[in-house]
Amino acid sequence: MNPSLSPSLCRPFDRRPANLAEAEAQIADIRDLLASRAIGHRNPPPPPTTCCGRGCNGCVWEGYYTALHGWREDARALWQQAAQGRGG
Repeated sequence: MNPSLSPSLCRPFDRRPANLAEAEAQIADIRDLLASRAIGHRNPPPPPTTCCGRGCNGCVWEGYYTALHGWREDARALWQQAAQGRGG
């Protein structure tokens, strides 16, 4: 773990959401955390609206969670850059 991130602050970045409610909570937590240091970040991926519910291989939800992971990692990088700029 990066020493510039305390364990409590890492949780929003490290949690893996199991459903949309958890994903939305994680997004809110990360946005709040970034806003606390006036760090701007692009919008997170929108949840899919075209799922047929049949459990398809390559479901739109898989793509959503992959995109969310990328958004979360970008947010983590922004947070770490800001922490390094503040001396830790």
